[in-house]
Amino acid sequence: MKFLVYAVGHKMPEWIAAGFQEYAKRMPREANIELLEIKPERRDSGKKVEQLLAAEGARIRALLPSNCRLVVMDERGSQWTTAGLAHAIGSWMKDGGDTAFLIGGADGLDPALRNAADEVLALSALTLPHGLVRILLAEQLYRAISLIKGHPYHRA
Repeated sequence: MKFLVYAVGHKMPEWIAAGFQEYAKRMPREANIELLEIKPERRDSGKKVEQLLAAEGARIRALLPSNCRLVVMDERGSQWTTAGLAHAIGSWMKDGGDTAFLIGGADGLDPALRNAADEVLALSALTLPHGLVRILLAEQLYRAISLIKGHPYHRA
């Protein structure tokens, strides 16, 4: 199984890339994480936000593997515990296939992607910086896999 993290935004500070990579390198081979940055549409183009989101959404859809599980990260989504995430990942691993996590940009994600998602998940009810969401998501995926494998990283 592969976790694909599609994140709208680029040119993140080095500490964000380093934080994400720290958890990505810890993942076992059978559950690795890959980050794919989606260049945001120019906000000074005169287009409406809906048009910008639709264009970003089209680029994301073009990159998604067929038949992957789609999880949208959104502060209005369901808030799972780490144990709940581990349980879901365990089921997903049994089902096979890859899982794509989508992180929107400054204006969020194309509503069509949110509507097509298998899950809409919130890391917090707070609005978090999108770069930080990358790190938090990678850490929670690592923590969930550690819990599944009985690794001592997760001590609840």
